Amino acid sequence: MMLGMVVGTVVSERRGDQIEAPRYLLVEQCDQTGTGQNDFLVAIDMIGANSGELVMIGQGSAARQTEITFDRPIDAVIVGIIDLIDEQGKEVYRK
Repeated sequence: MMLGMVVGTVVSERRGDQIEAPRYLLVEQCDQTGTGQNDFLVAIDMIGANSGELVMIGQGSAARQTEITFDRPIDAVIVGIIDLIDEQGKEVYRK
């Protein structure tokens, strides 16, 4: 899994994923403090994430293990919204 900050929405009417009414978000990969790495990806949103939220992303074959994405051409899926990150006893991120 990786961390990312939701920075936008991606709209595509023509797709090959055969998923009904998917919501795709533009996510900037980031470190555990929420600092962006200037590296972006498109992820299908499974949980209702919003712009500015730090999220957990499953990629590759793990992204195709949900009920909606099973056997679909999906490479990244948002699986959680981060509330807090504690690193070695120090809070480094809080929503």
